[in-house]
Amino acid sequence: MDAWNRLELLVGKDACKKLQSKTVLIVGLGGVGGYAVEALARSGIGTLILVDYDIIEETNINRQLIALQSTIGHKKTEMWQARVKEINPNCKVLLKDVFLTKDNLLEVMQEKIDYIVDACDTISTKMELIRYCEKNDIKMIASMGMGNKLDPSKLSIIEITKTSYDPIAKVLRKMIREENITRKIMTVCSVEQPVTYSEQIVASNAFVPAVAGLLCASYVVQDIVGGK
Repeated sequence: MDAWNRLELLVGKDACKKLQSKTVLIVGLGGVGGYAVEALARSGIGTLILVDYDIIEETNINRQLIALQSTIGHKKTEMWQARVKEINPNCKVLLKDVFLTKDNLLEVMQEKIDYIVDACDTISTKMELIRYCEKNDIKMIASMGMGNKLDPSKLSIIEITKTSYDPIAKVLRKMIREENITRKIMTVCSVEQPVTYSEQIVASNAFVPAVAGLLCASYVVQDIVGGK
């Protein structure tokens, strides 16, 4: 029995071979992106391209899978590369240790990409990813705002034009209308109203970003295997 036998029972050997042939780019390796990487690696994805410029900080420990006392101060990309290789040595892991912007987007997108998981926090980067996917016919799922949320059961996978409450989605919907984006953009979004408080920093927990990341990975895997 090999590492993928349990998955093969669900989707079949041919579907597992499909997963091994795909390349997924993940932008942002925080609370959402980290869990997406973990699930994709454990699903046998053949190539993962990891995009993040950040280092692990103590404040990441409450929600980020790779954040441990022993990894504080290390680059997220490098720590994730090491972890993925421990999970699946056959997975090709490419690192892009940059903050993704319009100026370096094409440089990052050198490989043939089948799916993009947008797990970043920057709206301008999300906009550029949507434009790139529209132009290059790439499937994408984008995580909306997970900060200040407490209930993971309020999360779902939904097309961006059908989202509500989320302020990030509102901005992106406006851009899509104005630029006549026709590509279907899937999101992981919550219908929960954010918790309000007097502090200026964004609150977070261990479970809402984690579930969002797992939903992103679930969408990619299920789309590849044909919903079996």
